[in-house]
Amino acid sequence: MHSSTPPVVLTIAGSDSSGGAGIQADLKTFTAFGCYGMSVITALTAQNTTGVQGVHPSPPDFIEKQIHSVLDDIEVQAIKIGMLFDADNTRAVARTLKAHYANATLPPLVVDPVCVSTSGHTLLAPEAVAVLIEELFPLATLITPNKPEAELLLSQKDIPFKISTLEDMISASEKLLFLGSKAVLLKGGHVELTFSDVEQLAAARADVAVVREELLLDNMEILRAHEKDFATRPLVVDVLREAERTILFVSPRIESKSTHGTGCTLAAAIASLLGNGQSVAEATRQGTSFTHVGIETAFPVGHGHGPLNHLHALTPRLVPPPTASNPHPLTRILIQSASQTWKDYVEHDFVKQLAQGTLPRECFLHFIKQDYLYLRYYARAYGLLVAKSATYGAIESATQTIINVINEVATHKAFCAQWGITEADLAATPESPSTTAYGAFLLDTGLQGDSAKLVMALAACLLGYGEVGLWLKKEAAKPDSWVKLGGNPYLRWIEDYSGEHYQGAVRLGLETIEALAVADPPNALRFREWCAIWEKCTRLEKGFWDASLKLL
Repeated sequence: MHSSTPPVVLTIAGSDSSGGAGIQADLKTFTAFGCYGMSVITALTAQNTTGVQGVHPSPPDFIEKQIHSVLDDIEVQAIKIGMLFDADNTRAVARTLKAHYANATLPPLVVDPVCVSTSGHTLLAPEAVAVLIEELFPLATLITPNKPEAELLLSQKDIPFKISTLEDMISASEKLLFLGSKAVLLKGGHVELTFSDVEQLAAARADVAVVREELLLDNMEILRAHEKDFATRPLVVDVLREAERTILFVSPRIESKSTHGTGCTLAAAIASLLGNGQSVAEATRQGTSFTHVGIETAFPVGHGHGPLNHLHALTPRLVPPPTASNPHPLTRILIQSASQTWKDYVEHDFVKQLAQGTLPRECFLHFIKQDYLYLRYYARAYGLLVAKSATYGAIESATQTIINVINEVATHKAFCAQWGITEADLAATPESPSTTAYGAFLLDTGLQGDSAKLVMALAACLLGYGEVGLWLKKEAAKPDSWVKLGGNPYLRWIEDYSGEHYQGAVRLGLETIEALAVADPPNALRFREWCAIWEKCTRLEKGFWDASLKLL
């Protein structure tokens, strides 16, 4: 599999018409973990949050055909098995997987032995339990029974066992491991425990590890003083048993009716992580945490046991990733967010008169003098960016820009000399209010904590001049163009900003801000700040043109 290709994960399970469990929950979870999901449907159900009204199983031969269809064409990195309904379907799944992987390594297989729905409806025929144990468990990387399912599985092997304590859970997980799977995750949602139960067992069993990320840890007293201390409240403990170790995953019990499809979601999350190359323990850690937060952030659906929130981990990407058809999504969004201000700046009367060669000389001289003074602010702002840079590459890039500005100042002086402006004239020129306002805003932005905001402010200037240069170049190429290049006293200015050298700097600026958005995607608040800075800098650039026209 190519490193940039998402892992492919297959679910073999029933369909939930209400979308909260079964293949619907699995596919949502696969997506949440960045996997490409495929499905083989073992049964159709008519169900909602209040219960299951009917089950229509798929014929065994059609289940086999579905499995062959996807596996013969597409390589998978993990498989999750859920509701199988009856013995014939269970045999069909086991038989087909064994045949397909007869001469190949079976990918990680997570079996969720779904026997009863949250609402109490039987989803696996009694005669199918033995087939599940004998045919599928030996293939499984992990099985994920809850308390009732674990008791049922053990009773099938004439091991009557009632689970009511944490010690019972650990003993049961050890017994379940002998049924053939490589690991067992005994889910603790049906067993109410407290932190004292966990502490007592951990003190007595040095061989048992405890993961309690969802609880406050040591040296978090300032948080404990302002948060609920779940250590004194009921907990959920999931027990992972592997051949050589036992791990307890501890989280606060959440009083919620949004638990429909919890088992499906957890198994699908673990399968996704196994497909991504994680170990069983790490996949379980992340999977249990994902499921816990999914219950905690669930929104009301239906009148019964609603689903958890499968998409809580998907922070909406306000800036899409670059693609071949849109390699600069952030720049597009920034320009669109300030479209009218941007248009007013690019197509300003100052620019139009400059392009026609009719701009009064004194207006242009005012502009290039103030531009000379502005470059000092611009270089100082990049100095602040140097101070904020955390890598030598970033330091070098910002430092090189300062050097480029210094070189540009020398060019600027030579350009001014052609217009009769000496270096002494430049030094004696007072700053206009627009120059001071723009420069002060750059430095103020640079003094704030977020370097990305400074990058956005500096990019608006760099990209803006590049846009103006290219717009005039495009307009000049049109038949009977209003742009007059022949005999235009400002031709060199137009050529400089539309030319290869400056556009090379524009290209680097585009790559810089797009890479920033990819490496550190902004949340909603930060993104609004970026857009606001871009709009303000564009407005300040427009103010520069305004001041030059009015000689302010």
